[in-house]
Amino acid sequence: MSEQLPGVPEQLEPLVSRLLAPNPSPFTSTGTQVHLVGTTDLAVIDPGPDTPAHIDALIAAIAGRPVRAIVITHTHGDHSPASRPLAAATGAPIVGCAPLARDDAGFRLDASFDHDYAPDIVLAEGESVTGDGWTLTALATPGHTSNHLAFALPEAQDGAGALFTGDHVMGWSTSIVSPPDGDMAAYMASLEKLLHRADRIYYPAHGDPVENPQRLARGMLGHRKQREGQILRLLRTAPATIPAMVARLYLGLDPRLFPAAERSVLAHLIDLRDRDLVIENEQVWSSFDRSEAS
Repeated sequence: MSEQLPGVPEQLEPLVSRLLAPNPSPFTSTGTQVHLVGTTDLAVIDPGPDTPAHIDALIAAIAGRPVRAIVITHTHGDHSPASRPLAAATGAPIVGCAPLARDDAGFRLDASFDHDYAPDIVLAEGESVTGDGWTLTALATPGHTSNHLAFALPEAQDGAGALFTGDHVMGWSTSIVSPPDGDMAAYMASLEKLLHRADRIYYPAHGDPVENPQRLARGMLGHRKQREGQILRLLRTAPATIPAMVARLYLGLDPRLFPAAERSVLAHLIDLRDRDLVIENEQVWSSFDRSEAS
């Protein structure tokens, strides 16, 4: 991770700069990375939390330039709340993902949903916002949340595209997939989708830019498939509860992280159940034997 101070703009390439929000946590790394796209006019991607000092830093970084759009990848509370005071200060529309304010069941893994998010324009796959010399085109990437979008910048440096990945692909950790809104099958399909693109670089909302993006996406997909295989092998040995599976699958894990691991295992189990590979009875999961079901 590069050295970075909250509230201090950092130029990444001619059309892209970033500003770190002051909200570090175990689930945000050093904080939310707010990206500013453009030179004479701007888009602000994922403006972050609604705190006065952070809003002041954003206004200072904008430096009087017109803001054409405040662009939101998804509605977790570390991404979209600053859209409202920023819109009031700049007159810019809030555009991007659809509203979503579902409270996930069980352990709250990361920031809660932003219940007050109210976009002026919801973007569908392939729809764009534009400014002077830049275009941001929406790419549906559900999984981390059902409303998650990424945004492609085709005018990025050297003529090779950049992709603002929000929390779908991060620069410091794998993404959380927490049911019921988090969906493992959708998440893996969204990773597969990225492998068919030729983006030069990813700009995630947490962590540093990803300079070999296809390799990282392929590795994340492989990690999820490996975990799926571990779960299936364990259940073919004997039925188990989710806590028992976590104890077997995450040897040496800090006990404080068990609830997060349990949500990840649940997401995999729901996907496997939907594919008729496992069944659940009173919170005990088993491998599904088709010969017994016939």
